[in-house]
Amino acid sequence: MALLDVQNLSVKFRTNDGIVNAVNDVSFSMDPGQTLAIVGESGSGKSQTAFSILGLLAQNGFATGSVKFKGNEILNVPLAELNRVRAAEIAIVFQDPMTSLNPYMRVADQMAEVLIHHKGMSKSAAIKEAVHMLDAVKIPGAKGRAQQFPHEFSGGMRQRVMIAMSLLCRPKLLIADEPTTALDVTVQAQIMALFSEIQKEFGMGVLLITHDLGVVAGFCEEVLVLYGGRVMEQGPVDPIFETPSHPYTRGLLKAIPRIDKGTKTLDTIPGSPPNMMQPSVGCPFEPRCQFAIEDCAQRLSPLTEFSKGRLRSCNRVLEDVA
Repeated sequence: MALLDVQNLSVKFRTNDGIVNAVNDVSFSMDPGQTLAIVGESGSGKSQTAFSILGLLAQNGFATGSVKFKGNEILNVPLAELNRVRAAEIAIVFQDPMTSLNPYMRVADQMAEVLIHHKGMSKSAAIKEAVHMLDAVKIPGAKGRAQQFPHEFSGGMRQRVMIAMSLLCRPKLLIADEPTTALDVTVQAQIMALFSEIQKEFGMGVLLITHDLGVVAGFCEEVLVLYGGRVMEQGPVDPIFETPSHPYTRGLLKAIPRIDKGTKTLDTIPGSPPNMMQPSVGCPFEPRCQFAIEDCAQRLSPLTEFSKGRLRSCNRVLEDVA
């Protein structure tokens, strides 16, 4: 049985200007212990896909489709039922460690709240477990640091606190939404190495939301490429990085700076992201695609398996985009 099975997920937002179609008919599944990355430009629907799983959409947002966790439907279920899954079974590390912690509470008290609420532990026992988890994420002097306030921690240390907090209930699935945002490259590497160690220790699945393909290459097994709220390409990380089959995936990979090529300017994808209030009939990437043909503006190619475990949505044959 899949740990997480998402089928035909769509997310929309009601605004004064109309309906924003943030996510459109996205499907994927994860096995226990698997690491899956969802990548794409800002506004491609990555975070909203993750938020819909845990019922964290803004008040003007609504989701349709199916999200099953360990075989049980959790999309749009009553809040009391969803709260039994949150933190205890599925945890999330939010994007910005600098603003995710309450500045008025000591770190130990914030972490203890999770265990008191979800596990019914006493405060003293919860704080002891919080210190243990801070030590597990390699915060030196964890017992003393636990009594400090968030402003006394660096950005990297705050992210470690967020990770520790998410692991307190030993979840089966961890959603990490841009966990290395605003961190320098050295700290990024430390945080991702920590994720890898923790995943092995706790045996949990990790759903990584990121635009950093370098992080994906070093940490993930499977990758889902989103554009305009739709899946453009999906498959194992290594084959997709070696031979990307969708023009958008190729554009993302070309935009990554490489030290083995002495280029002075970065490659970019021309044009602008699509207007999500006006979903296209055809492929959303068509206006920016150098390989687009007439069919692309009129017909959206279904996500089709072209090689074992690899899928893509493109009207062109593979040889045409090589």
